[in-house]
Amino acid sequence: MDKTPEAFRTISEVADELNVPKHVLRFWEAKFAQLKPMKRGGGRRYYRPEDVALLRGIRFLLYDDGYTIRGVQKILREQGPRFVMAQRPDAPEAGTEATLPREREIPDVAAEAARSRGLSRARDMEDKAVQVDADALSAVLDEIEACYRILVAAKS
Repeated sequence: MDKTPEAFRTISEVADELNVPKHVLRFWEAKFAQLKPMKRGGGRRYYRPEDVALLRGIRFLLYDDGYTIRGVQKILREQGPRFVMAQRPDAPEAGTEATLPREREIPDVAAEAARSRGLSRARDMEDKAVQVDADALSAVLDEIEACYRILVAAKS
């Protein structure tokens, strides 16, 4: 018997749907304050549809996008639960063949790190006396891109 989308789910149902063990869901409850399933007598958990959507987003960020627990905690703090709920893999459209995963754009980690330190332009970096060896960074980026391509190929 299938439940309606608005129905509450038990921990077993959510674990099966997300393909994670039940103890992982309990662990995530301890790590992410935004996860608050309703608990009934005897501590039995019931997950609301919003809880399941948040868990789905957390699972995607951790398992598919490669974030750490701390990384997802930071995203939840800065972007909020709605942002995390919106994170999920693109499902193939009905009637289409499953295709190989498309390569995602590799994020510019150096630029993100510079922005997080308040260094948004090259001049700001010079003002802060940041020394950058462009050749070394380029070599590292090439190596990371090669590793990424290997991982994408291994997933398919």
